Amino acid sequence: MTDGSAMLTDQAKRVLIADDHPLYRAALQTILPRACSGAQVAEAACQDEVMNQVASDSDFDLIVLDLNLPGATGLSCLRYVHDAAPLTPIIVVSGNDDPATMSEARLAGAAGYVPKSAPGDVLVQAIRLVMAGGTYLPAATALRHSMSLGSAPADPIGEPLTSRQLRVLRLLTQGLSNKQIARDLEISEITVKAHVSAIFRKLGVSNRTQAANAARRLLSD
Repeated sequence: MTDGSAMLTDQAKRVLIADDHPLYRAALQTILPRACSGAQVAEAACQDEVMNQVASDSDFDLIVLDLNLPGATGLSCLRYVHDAAPLTPIIVVSGNDDPATMSEARLAGAAGYVPKSAPGDVLVQAIRLVMAGGTYLPAATALRHSMSLGSAPADPIGEPLTSRQLRVLRLLTQGLSNKQIARDLEISEITVKAHVSAIFRKLGVSNRTQAANAARRLLSD
C-alpha cells in the first residue's frame, strides 16, 4: 500500500533554484531528486528574478541560491530572500569557498553553504540535512564559525559537537589535562574521557595534540 502522507510530502516540496548558468541549473535539477523526490522546481537567473519569484510566491520549501547573481552585490540577494521568506531554508551554492564568506552567509540567514567544487553527494547530504531542519557548513568552516560564536557546529554528516564537547575542546586546546578539565567543568574524569573520545571521532583525529592543532589551525585560517 502506498503511504499517502509520504506522497503528499513529496508533492508539497517546492524548490527555487537561482543561478545564472543554465548548465548548472540543469545539473542541480539532476541532483535534486536524490535528496528531494517529487519536488516542483522554479528557476531564476538573476537577482530581480529571485526577488520577483519570492515576492509573488514565498511558499517555497527550499531555495538554492548562488551569491554571484547578476544584479546582486555581496550578500544582498541572500539578505532579501531571508527577510522576505524567513521560514524558508536557503542553501547557498557558490564558487566562492572562502571560509569568511561562508560564515557571513550563515549569519545572514543561509541554512547551508556548499562550494560548487564539492561533489554532488555533498549537496545531496546538505539538502537532506537542511530540509530536516538542520544546518550545513563544510567541516572546517563549521568548527571555526561555531567556536567563534560559542555554539555547537554542524558537520557534513549532521553530527555536531555538543555544547559540552565544545567547552572540553576549548580547554583541551589550552593544554589542560583531563583532571583539570573535569575540575573546571565540575564533571568526572570518566565523563571528560568520553567527551574527548567523541571529539577525536568527530574531528577525525587520534590524539589530543592533533585535536588541539586542528582547532587552532581552523580558528586561524
